[in-house]
Amino acid sequence: MKKILLLLANGFEAVEASVFTDVLGWNKWEGDGSTEVVTVGLHAQLQCTWNFKVTPEKLLHEIALEDFDALAIPGGFEEAGFYTDAFSEEFQMVVRHFDKQQKPIATICVASLILAHSGILQNRLATTYHHPTSKRLAQLESYGVTIVDERIVQIGHIITSSNPGTGFDVAFRLLEILTSTANTQKVQDLMGFH
Repeated sequence: MKKILLLLANGFEAVEASVFTDVLGWNKWEGDGSTEVVTVGLHAQLQCTWNFKVTPEKLLHEIALEDFDALAIPGGFEEAGFYTDAFSEEFQMVVRHFDKQQKPIATICVASLILAHSGILQNRLATTYHHPTSKRLAQLESYGVTIVDERIVQIGHIITSSNPGTGFDVAFRLLEILTSTANTQKVQDLMGFH
C-alpha cells in the first residue's frame, strides 16, 4: 500500500484537497487498490478558505514521515491565514524530507510557494497561481525559481500547478507516478474523465 500524506494548512481550499482524496480514494476501491491518503495538519480542527471546517486524521507530530510514499499539498488564501501554517518550520521540514528522499511531491496553485519557501525550488522550474491581478508568480520567482508559463509543471518528482482548475490533472499525475498509466486511465474512465 502506498501512503500519501495530504498536508493541510489552515486556510486551505477544500476543492484542492478533495481532488487528492477522491482520485486516490477511487483508486483504493476501484483501481489497483494500492493508495491510501492520510490527512494531516498542525491543528485538531482546520478552517478552509471559505469557512468549511475539517478534522485531519492525524496531527503532524503523531506521524512518522518515513511511513509515507508521497506528499500532496493544496493551496489556500492569504486572507484565510494559509501562509501561517504553510510557511511554518513544521511544514518546511516535511517538504525538505520528501525532497531529500526524492519522493513525489504534488502541489496545486499557491502550494508551490510552500516548496519555494523551503528552498527546494531554487534554480528549478515551477509555476504557481498566475492571473493578471496576482503577484504570486513574482513571489515565486523571488525564491530563485525559474518560472514556467504552463498550467502544470512536472520536473522530476515535483509537480506544481497554476490554479485550482488544474486539481484533477495534478491528482491523476500523482496517481500515475504511484501506480501506472493503464491504472490511471482506468480510474479516469470510471470517474468519467475521457
